[in-house]
Amino acid sequence: MTTIKVLLADDQALLRSAFRVLVDSEPDMEVVGEAADGAEAVALARSTGADVVLMDIRMPGTDGLAATRMISADPALSAVRVVMLTTFEVDEYVVQSLRAGASGFLGKGAEPEELLNAIRIAAGGDALLSPVATKGLIAKFLAQGGDAAADGEGGDPSGYAERLAALTVREREVLVQVAAGHSNDEIAERLVVSPLTVKTHVNRAMAKLGARDRAQLVVIAYESGLVRPRAE
Repeated sequence: MTTIKVLLADDQALLRSAFRVLVDSEPDMEVVGEAADGAEAVALARSTGADVVLMDIRMPGTDGLAATRMISADPALSAVRVVMLTTFEVDEYVVQSLRAGASGFLGKGAEPEELLNAIRIAAGGDALLSPVATKGLIAKFLAQGGDAAADGEGGDPSGYAERLAALTVREREVLVQVAAGHSNDEIAERLVVSPLTVKTHVNRAMAKLGARDRAQLVVIAYESGLVRPRAE
């Protein structure tokens, strides 16, 4: 059994201790390091070979968003997945997290099983974007436009045109379904193809669009205008 190596990044020592006890209690995962700020998290991601980083957004010095961008920009850390820990009082951070390269996000009030499941999902390369409320939240803030993109993280939709043009018709169809939060099995049923075929299309779309994972596909689908948020 492969063990998932988890790195904890939070400036609250008590919270890190609680997460460590929880994670280390699972037979398929272990905590390989703890960081109190973003800079330390990036350094430990490099030295520990972590698979998943649980990253708090608000930390002194280098915050979680900056640290996530640094991890995402480092080719040597391309296999590292970041799950952002946030509170829903600051929903605008959700999309900023995804734009920075996070695979998803989780509220700090999540149940222990939700946290453990999030680690496993991220380690498996999937995005934590399935719940309807989450999808609506992402669509809402992407629809608001440039605030989170002001840091240069792909705010110009026209910048995606050439890459989107490289997708086949079927890859575009699959991308739209991914952006809606559907799983490979659900997409397969909708498009009347096999889940393996869907997985192949998803992987090809990620390669052509330069996306790290499904979370980044969702961001690109909305920011490019391929998918439009529905008005509530």
